[in-house]
Amino acid sequence: MIDEKFDAIVIGAGMAGNAAAYTMASRGLKVLQLERGEYPGSKNVQGGILYADMLEKIIPEFRGEAPLERRLIEQRFWFMTDKAHTGMHYRNDDFNEERPNRYTIIRSQFDRWFSRQAQEKGAILLCETTAIELIRDGYGKVIGVRTDRSGGPVHADVVVLAEGVNGLLGTRAELRPRPAAEHVALAVKEMHFLPAETIESRFNLKADEGAVIEAAGTISNGMAGMGFIYTNKESISVGMGCLVSDFAENSVSPAQLLDTFKKHPSVAPLIAGSEVKEYAAHLIPEGGFKAVPQLFGDGWVICGDAGQLNNAVHREGSNLAMTSGRMAGEAIFQIKSRRETMTKANLALYKKMLDESFVMKDLRKHKDMPALLHNQASNLFLTYPELISKAMENFVRVDGKPKIDKEKDTVRNFRKARGFGLIGDAIRIARAWR
Repeated sequence: MIDEKFDAIVIGAGMAGNAAAYTMASRGLKVLQLERGEYPGSKNVQGGILYADMLEKIIPEFRGEAPLERRLIEQRFWFMTDKAHTGMHYRNDDFNEERPNRYTIIRSQFDRWFSRQAQEKGAILLCETTAIELIRDGYGKVIGVRTDRSGGPVHADVVVLAEGVNGLLGTRAELRPRPAAEHVALAVKEMHFLPAETIESRFNLKADEGAVIEAAGTISNGMAGMGFIYTNKESISVGMGCLVSDFAENSVSPAQLLDTFKKHPSVAPLIAGSEVKEYAAHLIPEGGFKAVPQLFGDGWVICGDAGQLNNAVHREGSNLAMTSGRMAGEAIFQIKSRRETMTKANLALYKKMLDESFVMKDLRKHKDMPALLHNQASNLFLTYPELISKAMENFVRVDGKPKIDKEKDTVRNFRKARGFGLIGDAIRIARAWR
């Protein structure tokens, strides 16, 4: 193991870890980054969405260098039943702008590129290395880590924990609690490979344009969860995710849900004839604002998924991870530049930055939504999709039945299913959303 002291040690080479390492290394700090995978992104074979604004604040010129798949010009939302979907599309040609706002990416490629940028700025990366213990001084301040490599501990002024939602280093050291099952979702995803022209034809795209579909309804079997489809250059990412607590209470597996989603008559034609080459499972923090742990202390800070910094309502994670990693790096640099020590009082600057940013403001705004989605899952993911689908069928089917009778049927169906609960549901959703 390297026998020297660093300004900072970063645990993890995902979005948050790479953002932190790049920010500090580009400012001249001596940074060691530890990644337990074979290489950055080796555990992230799945695709995802990149939010350009957050990365642009870190690497302004990234568009000419990063491995990007498609720029997203269309967002589709589906409410699904077993045989139908009721959807809303938002497509805007303004998204074919010179500096697009969102892209699809392949995480295994992107994370590797992002880490390489940090290394070019001077960060030292050690892969296949697991930090197994935090080292503290006699006053309890974190001063380094012990790894599974031979040799003694590695020392640093501060340790940045960007180890993901299921990282063990922070929980073993009791810096953060082990995430509750109702605060974590398990997402499974497959990569379906197709020729680029086939993808573009099926999704009404051209060149490097992309589309995203996010779906909720009976596909989650009454659990709080969603299905999703991302278009890449020559592949389609198809996945399902639900709360771990719901999987534990039900007799259905994630693989079964994904298989049902793929066979849905609205989904099957989009992936017909594809070749599945990759499958991955990934834990996603879903607890929101109320599940965010203490994010700083004497000699340590927590970033990204490890800190439950994920906006489940808007399905935003990578942007919060990059932003928190960047702000952690900036706070540490400011403290170092003032020649101050990495005490809890000084590292509170990191939390102050987060509180003043969109990260904590958005999480605070939707602080009651995770509990609502979990407690009302049966209504939101089963009852209402069925009612909406039946209402749409009544609206579009022409069979000689008077429209007034069909409208009465629709009203009757809603009253029978929810009754006065309709008002209560509307109030609960409005309160949680605001």
